[in-house]
Formats: sequence, C-alpha cells, structure tokens
Amino acid sequence: MMTTTTGSVRAVTTHAGDPAWQVRGYDLVKQLLADPRLGRSHPEPDKASRYSESVIFGRPTPSTPTEREDHQRMRRLLTPSFSARRLAALRPRVETIVEMLLDEMCQQTPPVDFHAHVSFPLPAYVICELLGVPVEDREDFRRWSDDAADMNDESRSMAGLAALWTYMRKLVEQKRAQPGEDVISDIVHAEVAGKPVYTLDEAAMLAAGLLFAGHETTVAAIDKGVLLLVTNGAQRRTLQDDPGLVAGAVEEILRMRFPVSAYDTNAAIGLPRYANADIEVCGVRIKAGDLVLLDLQDANLDPRRFPEPCEFDISRRENPHLTFGHGRFYCIGAPLARLELQVLFGRLFQRLPRLRLATSPEHLRPRSHLLTGGLAELPVTW
Repeated sequence: MMTTTTGSVRAVTTHAGDPAWQVRGYDLVKQLLADPRLGRSHPEPDKASRYSESVIFGRPTPSTPTEREDHQRMRRLLTPSFSARRLAALRPRVETIVEMLLDEMCQQTPPVDFHAHVSFPLPAYVICELLGVPVEDREDFRRWSDDAADMNDESRSMAGLAALWTYMRKLVEQKRAQPGEDVISDIVHAEVAGKPVYTLDEAAMLAAGLLFAGHETTVAAIDKGVLLLVTNGAQRRTLQDDPGLVAGAVEEILRMRFPVSAYDTNAAIGLPRYANADIEVCGVRIKAGDLVLLDLQDANLDPRRFPEPCEFDISRRENPHLTFGHGRFYCIGAPLARLELQVLFGRLFQRLPRLRLATSPEHLRPRSHLLTGGLAELPVTW
C-alpha cells in the first residue's frame, strides 16, 4: 500500500478499446512516475491491455529478469551524449540551423506552412547531427515515424517501425566498420569487460527509438509554441520586447495543453505504465498487470500546483511541469528539446515580428491519429 497524495483514479477505456486506470492530479502523478511498481514491461504482453494500435507505447515490452539493470546501463551510456557540456558545444550549430531555416522560409511567398519549413526540419537536422544519421534521409524517416506512431492502424504502425529498424540496421553496420563522433557510433562500440554492450540488432532498435523520440515530440512542441504565441498577443509582445524570457516561455509552452484538440476525446490519454505488483491508490486496488495511464497533461494543469493553470504566462515563476516525466524514466533528451525550443523562440519574433496565422485556429487539422499529436500543417504569414 502507498501513502496517497492529492489526486484521483478512475476506470477508463483506451484508444484500443481496452480497460485501464487513469491517474490524475499533480502530486499523485508525480509520485507514481517514480514508483518502481510501475513500468513498461508485462509478463504476458500479448494478453495485456493495449494503449493504442501503435507498436510504440501502444503495448508493453516483455518482462525480463535484467530489465532494470538494462535500463540503467542504457541511461549511463546515453547520458554523456545529452550532457550540458555536449549541448553547449552544439548550441552554435542549432543557432545556424535556425537562421538557415528562417532564411529559407522568408524567401517564400506567404502564406507558408511553418510546420513543413521549420517545425519538422529543425529537430530533424539536429537529431541527425547528434546521432550521425544522414540528413538527406529525413523525409524517409519522417514517413516511417508517422507510420509507426499511428494509433489506429496496427499494420501501418508495424510496417513503419520495421522500415525504421531496417534503415538503422544498415546504418549501425556502417558505424561498426567506420565509427564517427556521434551517438550511434557510441552505442555500437560500447563495451563492458571487453564485450559489446549491444548486438547490432539491439543497437539498431535503440537508435531507431532515439531517432523517433528525438524529433517527433519536438516537432509537436514547436507547432504548439507558435500557435500559443501568435494567438496570445500580450505574451508574444512580452517575449519580443525581452528575448531573455525565452527559457520561461519554453517551459510554459511545454506545460500547456495543445490549443487545438489533438486526441480522440472518447478515449483516455496518459503515459502508459503497467503495474508489476498490486497497488492501492485512492482506495482503488490496481492489480499486477493492469494498465495505468498517468495523465501528465492534467497534472500540468492542476490548480493546486499551478495558479491560474489554463492561463498562458511566459513569466510564470515556478513551473515544475511533468511533460518530460519524473524519476528513472525522465526523458533523457529533455535538455536537447529545451535547447532547440529556446534557440528558435529566442529568434523567431525578432526575425518575424509580424508573424501570424494565415487561417483561423479552428481550421487547423490536428494529427489526432498519431501518438505524438501536433498539426498536419501550420499556415502562417508575416
């Protein structure tokens, strides 16, 4: 039994139509994010509730005796790649990419699709350089990533992930023969006691996961940030007048709900976790094997933690949002996402002070069928 903090638990139905428990409330969600009795694995994954039809986060991974040690080893290996020192060295390159993309967009005749010209290519360029992936392949892995993230079509999702893995399998073979100064080379050549940490198949799967996570979620965050700022004039002018507020603006963008509904409102949302032991929460008994959805968005809008939670305020003083998680599964790429967002939003309205939507917000099309959400396009003018 656990000490229960403020929050609630309710029975819900997932995107895949399976039963789950949804946990809401900042304190309770944060506590359960760090609870070792919740994880990504299940002893019988084929019999477990599914979050969606996507093979990414849609179902659990098989339980193994060494999964905790494997996870810790992976984080130890990757942490230096996302260290403050490495990202500080990367910042000038990110600044150059931002200027290049804005230059290219400004050469077009508005209206222009900001999603296609900046939101997608910025994180794609950056993650390609960090991982050692040829940037000219970005349209291919964009298509495969979208396929893999499809929450409604299992066959499409499986085919997308398979294509992404096949691509990465060839790339890790190249890195084995000719390593570079990049993360995939680090993974392929990592050793413990003189033996490789990962087989080439395992390295390919890990690299595919990093490529997907390293650009897809940031694309959606950029779309959201632009939309929030161009539709909140006072906050946008505050940032234009003082670009030094960009770090706070980014945290508020990360905290806020997407202004356009990106999910099927009939299905519960949340970060999927599976109980590996019985847990009693708020008087509810969650049994071992049950699917638990930790509603990060509800936690980020909890009025007991965030005064006036639905107000977009880039000057918010305390903003300990849970968008990147908490505890042992805290997003290892969070510093990279923050870097990209800070560089972009620190420059965007200096370069384009009259940037605005070229359509009404209600006409924007959310990518509601994709795990990462976001927009299909973001037409802007200036």
